[in-house]
Amino acid sequence: MRLGFSTMNGPSDVRPDVLGRALEERGYDSLWMGEHSHIPASRTTPYPSGGELPQNYIEMMDPFVSLTMAAMATKELKIGTGVCLALEHDILDLAKTVATLDVLSGGRVLFGVGVGWNEEELANHRPIPWRARYRGLEECVTALRSLWTEHDSEFHGEFYNFDAAWSYPKPLQQPTPPVMLGVGGKLGTQHAVRWADEWMPMDVSLGNVAKNVGKFREAAAAAGRGEIPITMMAFGNPTLDTLKLYRDLGVQRTIIGAARDGWQDPATAMPMIDEYVPFVEQLL
Repeated sequence: MRLGFSTMNGPSDVRPDVLGRALEERGYDSLWMGEHSHIPASRTTPYPSGGELPQNYIEMMDPFVSLTMAAMATKELKIGTGVCLALEHDILDLAKTVATLDVLSGGRVLFGVGVGWNEEELANHRPIPWRARYRGLEECVTALRSLWTEHDSEFHGEFYNFDAAWSYPKPLQQPTPPVMLGVGGKLGTQHAVRWADEWMPMDVSLGNVAKNVGKFREAAAAAGRGEIPITMMAFGNPTLDTLKLYRDLGVQRTIIGAARDGWQDPATAMPMIDEYVPFVEQLL
């Protein structure tokens, strides 16, 4: 199992190029960045972890710009969105952005997508009903795959419509960068089985991780999907025993980082990253 690192990607955090080089030098396999285009000043949607919304959610920078900076400073480190709120993007712009990043990085993009938790944030972008967000995301990914793989791409769906179009560049990874659904829970699991290339749940959303990973694999087999790779997003400070458990469950990668206090302070982030370096070889 490999280790990835997730950052909140704020302006006062470790710069993406510095962080990317540090992770690559220490044996981490990937760098991940989440996304919030904005936070509505007035909202009724509660913060999922309870309490006040942390300031770093408000200050997030653009993940694609920051990941480009990290990619240019590294050679092999994979760069991932953890996650991209794809429903908030113009579909044609998003297809080009992801494909361009994949080309410029030499085929290192891992495209994590999710539906988000902030109903008002989505409403400010698109008239997709909150209750239809999973259906909308599935359609979005279907349209993206068409734009990435077909010369004459045309799509007419419930939420996305465009006439025959030429969308270039095509991604370097063929047929597309892996599309990873970053949602746990029953509904997220069902959608991951149906259309995701990989599954990327947060461990705390699963409760009994071993039990629910097993259920996911059973559902994938029943759907004729076979083995769907799993990347686990670890909340807080996972111990070596926890990471070994995920490895033994067949998880191919665990992402640590963003949810831990101190990860965002440049004065303490690097020592914290170093804490997990001894685990890198032990988990292979």
